Amino acid sequence: MTAEGFLEGRRLQMARGVLLQCIMGGYPPARFYGSDDGDLALVADDRHIHRLPWSDEPRALAICDAVELTGASSGLSTRGLLKAVIARYAALGLAPVVATELEFFVFAPNSDPNQAFLPPLGKDGRREEGQSAFSVSSNNGLRPFFNEVYRYMEALGLPRDTFMHEMGVSQFEINLLHGDPLLLADQTLLFKHLLKEVALKHGLIVVCMAKPLAHTPGSSMHIHQSLVQISDGHNVFSDADGAPTATFRHFIGGLQACMADFTALFAPNVNSYQRLCHPYASPNNACWSEDNRAAGLRIPASSPVARRVENRLPGADTNPYLAIAASLAAGLHGIEQQLEPTAAIQGEFEVPDHLSLPCTLHAALERLKRSELAREMFGNEFIDGYIATKSMELTSFFDEITPWERRVLAAQA
Repeated sequence: MTAEGFLEGRRLQMARGVLLQCIMGGYPPARFYGSDDGDLALVADDRHIHRLPWSDEPRALAICDAVELTGASSGLSTRGLLKAVIARYAALGLAPVVATELEFFVFAPNSDPNQAFLPPLGKDGRREEGQSAFSVSSNNGLRPFFNEVYRYMEALGLPRDTFMHEMGVSQFEINLLHGDPLLLADQTLLFKHLLKEVALKHGLIVVCMAKPLAHTPGSSMHIHQSLVQISDGHNVFSDADGAPTATFRHFIGGLQACMADFTALFAPNVNSYQRLCHPYASPNNACWSEDNRAAGLRIPASSPVARRVENRLPGADTNPYLAIAASLAAGLHGIEQQLEPTAAIQGEFEVPDHLSLPCTLHAALERLKRSELAREMFGNEFIDGYIATKSMELTSFFDEITPWERRVLAAQA
């Protein structure tokens, strides 16, 4: 839209079906978004109208809500779903506090998808080989890229906590500062967009796939969650003596009860399960533990005022609005039903069958399809549409034969 049209308040409309567009570009049957495929209005959030500092031409980006022409939030809008979950907490006098940890890879350009991703050439003329976890070295030559990322984050008002080199080859992580869940989802979306744009300026690509490299850790988007009383800001996961509360237990119990049903919302792509089937620090289970990274639900070591629950299931490829909404909705379910968690698991452990999660996209979609809980929390319109879109993507994946199949199976009798 032109700046003049935007400032005049001209309404921007978009076909409802766009909210169910699949990653290959197609759409499920029109019955999933209204047979007429009528319009939605895109209503800009005044807090998120950003001049894009990396653009050579003056450009701005506005984060919008998808609203029906009646004025109601669209049932297909993941931002709308998150706002609805936050409102349910507010009715109880509670406000969720969330932080996201986003991992990503920085690679050299990859024009042939049949070839593996490669890290960029470093200042020494070599490519990183994976010995740089938590290193302060700048041999990878990415300092100019990150300096520009930091500068543009400041220009967009994106506060950052820590950046670090992660375990993977040319893999990095940012921790965004905790705050309002909707704000954190917006910031996560803006940051991923910023990363990709700045990388292109530097002749690089940023990849937020869950598992872009074999034999290398995948990329997560861990979600840290706590709840505070709206009246005084007190963390309701800790009592006056600093001990865990019943609300804390119920929140964990709700996550344990919902994670299997919601796995397809946290792990939305075929590739998501490549990360989860190699479970070191990427646990596909609903166990919980005090400071144990093998558990899907980890309670980080912290003071009572900062007591929180870390959901380690979501990958970097997830929709931040949907993942945060699903995680908070699960905790709310536990609070409303006063669900008790299992006993905490410490050290090395085997996952009990009832706490294991779907390990393929097909299995996760089948679980979501049968979930009355998901339909109650997010509505039939969204769940049916989401499953239809993801089923199209899964079918597209199965329409191709992979190099592994040709290499290993072609010679079989």
